[in-house]
Order: sequence, then structure tokens, then C-alpha cells
Amino acid sequence: MFRVGRAPIAVARLLGAVRDPAAGASVVFVGTTRNENAGRRVVRLEYEAYTRMAVREMRRLADEASRRWTLRRIAMAHRIGLVPVGEASVGIAVSAGHRAEAFTACHWLIDRLKEIVPIWKREHFHGGRVWIGPQQGAPPEPARRGRTASPGGKRRRAARRRSG
Repeated sequence: MFRVGRAPIAVARLLGAVRDPAAGASVVFVGTTRNENAGRRVVRLEYEAYTRMAVREMRRLADEASRRWTLRRIAMAHRIGLVPVGEASVGIAVSAGHRAEAFTACHWLIDRLKEIVPIWKREHFHGGRVWIGPQQGAPPEPARRGRTASPGGKRRRAARRRSG
């Protein structure tokens, strides 16, 4: 199961997707919207994605993780749209024969997902909003006056040309 969508992340569904009789361990990571970041009171997060490419990259990461470690199954889900404080933005589940591989692979997967999967996050806080994190290794967008543009727009167009 590899999904990017607006529906809340169902942790039980992630866990069910990695169930395997040969697995001695299943690890689930759930990233949630927290109420504070960088000294600001966070109200909610908002995500945008180049959905088809994001799912393709999730599958590619799962294939790479399966080459690195002896894993049984992998499931990944990321939410787009508004995600209130306390709700899940991302979920990853991994099953393996042993816990060390499951933990290590799950940790690697969330780190790589945040680095390369074309999903962009905007933090809404009391007093403003700001795009967070340089996805795909790009430097942060310079501060702009007034309405902020999506950092994903230019990257999505470039990604479409590359995958075209």
C-alpha cells in the first residue's frame, strides 16, 4: 500500500498491509502535527504533492529498502491538504523477520521520504504561515511579501519535464 491523499491515515490499515506470517516484527512510524515549532504556536499544517510522482518515489524507496534489508512488506501513506494539530501527516509500516531490520528500515524510509518525495509542507501558526523544509535538497524559498507561492509549483513542473 502506497498512498498520497486527503483522507486521514488509518494506522490499523498500514499495519494490516504489512502483516506476514514470516514476520517476527512490525514497526509503524506515525508523524503527527505538533502544536509548537521554532517557538511558534502551530495551528495546522498544509501539504501539497505531485501525487503520481510521490507514490512512484515511495515505491522506489520501498524497493531500495528491500534490497538493503531482509524485509517482508512495506506500506507508506502521506496526507495532503490541511492536517490539524494531533492528526497524522505520514505513516510508514515495515515488517521483517527481526526487529532490528524493521526499525532500521523504517527509520531510513521516513528520512528518505522527507528528503526526496515531492511533498511540500506549509505551517500555519498564530500570526502567519511559512513553507517548511527544503524538499529535494533545494534551498529554502526566500521570504516574500504578501501572498506566498507554493514551493512545489516550480519543482512539479520540472519533475513533469523529467518524467515526461
